[in-house]
Amino acid sequence: MPLGGLRVSEKERKKATIYDLSVLSGASPSTVASVLNGTWRKRRISKDTASKILSLAREHDYTANLQARALRSSRSGLVGLLLPVYDNRFFSSMAQTFESEARKRGLVPMVVSGRRDPEEERRTVESLIAYAIDSLFIAGATDPDGVHEICIRAGLPHVNIDLPGKFASSVIADNRQGAEALTSAIIRHAETLGRLGSNDVYLFGGRDDHASRERIAGFHAVKQSVFGAVTKGDIEITGYSPGATALAFDRFFDKHGRLPKCFFINSSINFEGLLRFMGRHDGEAFGDIVVGCFDYDPFASFLPFPVYMIRPNISKMLERGFELLEEPKPLTIMITPELVPPRTALEGPLDALKDPSPPFVFAD
Repeated sequence: MPLGGLRVSEKERKKATIYDLSVLSGASPSTVASVLNGTWRKRRISKDTASKILSLAREHDYTANLQARALRSSRSGLVGLLLPVYDNRFFSSMAQTFESEARKRGLVPMVVSGRRDPEEERRTVESLIAYAIDSLFIAGATDPDGVHEICIRAGLPHVNIDLPGKFASSVIADNRQGAEALTSAIIRHAETLGRLGSNDVYLFGGRDDHASRERIAGFHAVKQSVFGAVTKGDIEITGYSPGATALAFDRFFDKHGRLPKCFFINSSINFEGLLRFMGRHDGEAFGDIVVGCFDYDPFASFLPFPVYMIRPNISKMLERGFELLEEPKPLTIMITPELVPPRTALEGPLDALKDPSPPFVFAD
C-alpha cells in the first residue's frame, strides 16, 4: 500500500521512516526501532510482531537502512539529554556542557525538551529510542520513574541529573547543603542592615519535588539555628512559573506594604517572577532587600540590591553521570554547589568556545 494513501511511482516513492512503519504496523516507534536494530528479543517483543515489521520494512524500501544497521557496530554513538525547558540559564548551560562532554567521548549529542509534561517526556524518549541512542541523561524530569520504565523496556542505559528517580542512578546538587549556605549568607548580610527577626525571612518558589523539599529543609534548619524557631507561613510554593511567582510577590506586598527584608528564591525561573513584580513597582518597594537565589545568572548578580546565588556544578554532575551509566546498581551521588556572592561574573561553558573570526580593526 502507498505511504499516506497516495499513489506514486516506484521511482518517486519515498523510503519509509520508523514512524511510517509504526503507523503501518500499529506498533510504537521504539518497538519498530528495536526490531530493526535487532534488540527485539531482549525486549520480549513477539516473533509475529517482529516478522510483521520486517516484512513492512522490506515492502516499503527500508531494506537499505536495515543493511546499514547490520553492517555497523551495535552502538550508534548517539547519546541523548532530556531537558524540561531550554529558556533557563541552568538548563541551557547543561545542554552546552553536555554537548562538550559527549564530544570529548567521541559521541554525538541529541538534546530535546519534555516541557515539564509527563506524557510529552515519555513520547520524546520513545522518539530518541527510535533513533537508536546508546544512552540517555534525564534532567529535571517531572516523572523520572515513568521515563525509567520506557528505558528499561528498551534496554537503554540511563541516568537522572538534577532530580533523582527511585530506580535509576542519579547525580544531583546537594540541595540541602546549598540551601543552608545560601540562607546563612542572606541572613548574615541582612543583619548588618538592621534588626532582623524570623518573620523577616521568607522563601518563594518551587514545588513538591525532591530539590524543593531539600532546599526548604535547609532553609528552615538555618532559621531554627539563628532565631530559635521557624515562622509558620514563611513559604510561598508557586511551582516553576514566573507568573505565579510574581503573583505571590504581589499578594505579599498588598498584605504587608513591602517585600520581606530577606528572602530565598527557589530557582532562576522564580527569580524572573520577582523581576516581573519589580517592573510594576517603583524602587521604594525593594530598596533595602537582600535576596538569595538557588541558581546562577550573572545579570541578576549585578542588580542594585545584594543577590547571593548558588551555582550547581553542572560539569561535575555530567561527568559523574557518564560514569554511572555502566553502574549495575542504582546510586545517588550529590555534588556540592558553589555559593556566589553579589556582583560576581563567573566563567561558564560558552567561555570554552573558540571564535574563528579575527578581531575587528577600524581603518585609520
